Amino acid sequence: MNCIVFKLSDNLKNKFIKFYEPFKCEKNPPYSVFQAKNYDVTITLYESGKVMFQGIGADIEASIWIDAERRLNGKTITTDQKKEKKEVEKEENFFLYSSTIGSDETGCGDAFGPVVVAATYVSKENIEFLKSLGVKDSKQINDDKIKQIAPEIIKNIPYVCFILNNKTYNENYQNINMVKLKCILHNKVLCSLIEKYQPVYTHCVVDQFVNEKKYYEYLADVPKKVTNISFYTKGESKCMAVAAASIIARYTFLSQMQKLENEYGYLLPKGAGSVVDEQIKKIIQEKGKDYLTNFAKLNFKNFTK
Repeated sequence: MNCIVFKLSDNLKNKFIKFYEPFKCEKNPPYSVFQAKNYDVTITLYESGKVMFQGIGADIEASIWIDAERRLNGKTITTDQKKEKKEVEKEENFFLYSSTIGSDETGCGDAFGPVVVAATYVSKENIEFLKSLGVKDSKQINDDKIKQIAPEIIKNIPYVCFILNNKTYNENYQNINMVKLKCILHNKVLCSLIEKYQPVYTHCVVDQFVNEKKYYEYLADVPKKVTNISFYTKGESKCMAVAAASIIARYTFLSQMQKLENEYGYLLPKGAGSVVDEQIKKIIQEKGKDYLTNFAKLNFKNFTK
């Protein structure tokens, strides 16, 4: 994705905001004063005066203001995009040093096993403790490491975890899509976390899997919901609460998979690749399709194709 960042002169800021007012977002990211989404470009003005254009048409959109700087201020904009983007990301990463709550899920891409969603509260006093464990996105830590550090996180960090077992999933998947399911489950664990611990936090962060507007549309019929959410892709790299939640969710998923393998007598490969296909064939041949109901997601293409 294209990303262009430069510092906007003070005499252009009001014109900039007025120009993008029709496309203004409902919420601004941390340390920003204005954000808009204009077709395929997201435009963000930060408190520091930097403006960031992200998206397919970022270079075209940015050229409007680069030209305005040249005409009105005699200023030539030359940007080191990598350096500027890094500085903006540093501003956004303040979650890593704040008291936050956050959630993440796992199992949604696995043909075998449950869907697990977890939420945690990480006070700023506990951030160094998590750093000492090497906490980061569970996708970047191997399963052995997760099994080692997750119990320490569970003992020391307030959390809520929900397991959607395969039987319940298979009874309901025809009436609900995976994205809506994730929205409902993220909201469920966040509400439970707040009710249980009443945490004092600056922000609630969710690892983004859907745009903000659609997220709340999916929750339209849910009576109780958390609404003060900041959505970020790769949220686990920006927020310790999301990182801790991702590790707890993964640890719980791995534990559940081991239980299912012990109970039903089959090795259950993770993911949804060709190895999974072969195991499905074997189980159906030996036990029949109904045997899969309690440990597999039957709407996956691995089963339907």
